[in-house]
Amino acid sequence: MHLIWVVLIGFLAGLVARILTPGRGPGGFILTAVLGILGSVAATFLGQALGWYRPGQSAGFVGAVLGAVILLALYHLATRRD
Repeated sequence: MHLIWVVLIGFLAGLVARILTPGRGPGGFILTAVLGILGSVAATFLGQALGWYRPGQSAGFVGAVLGAVILLALYHLATRRD
């Protein structure tokens, strides 16, 4: 059941990140969910490294969205055409 919630929250976080970030990003349900899940993991890792979260504590929905926005912005920088 936990995995279903992770995918659902990851999808919602990825969806919000895609709405907030301009430009075309990777598409589809799977990539949007992966973007949100990776954003949550990145926000958790960064938050724990900076002392915002204790070990074992994860980032919330807002942290997941912010992490996904950062990952999506990095994707746009990496695939930018000059």
